[in-house]
Amino acid sequence: MKIETLTKEAFAPFGDVVQIKGAHHYTINQGFAERFNNLANIDVNAEGGEVNISIFTAIPRPTPIAIKLMERHPLGTQLFYPLQNEDWLVLVCADPLEESSYRLYQATGTQGVNYARNAWHHPLLVHSESRFLIVDRKGSGHNLEETMLPQIMAI
Repeated sequence: MKIETLTKEAFAPFGDVVQIKGAHHYTINQGFAERFNNLANIDVNAEGGEVNISIFTAIPRPTPIAIKLMERHPLGTQLFYPLQNEDWLVLVCADPLEESSYRLYQATGTQGVNYARNAWHHPLLVHSESRFLIVDRKGSGHNLEETMLPQIMAI
């Protein structure tokens, strides 16, 4: 599978690319800080959901990476932003059973992603042990759908 560069345009069908490069910003705190606004569309209110902030730690998977399942969240978006400047991979698809619909992106350590509701994606894929800030949904309702793939793919 070809690895693509992560850009806002290429990733738009699956959600938002979260980065300060090119984002609207302005100076605050008497000139000692810069604020970058509206980096992602957080959508978690379905069925009374609320915003949840957490930190994940991830470790690399053995290579080649066996892709056994894909997941999506029908009730809310899910944002991942790296807390170190390390590249990582983002695997998404339109249909988990249609191999031609898969897209693999190389994200930099200064890019996050905000998966849209119902966007099929793979759990975190990192090259080295990494931490991520997560903004997603908490609350009642079933917000995780996983599908096991009938044939394991390798990347």
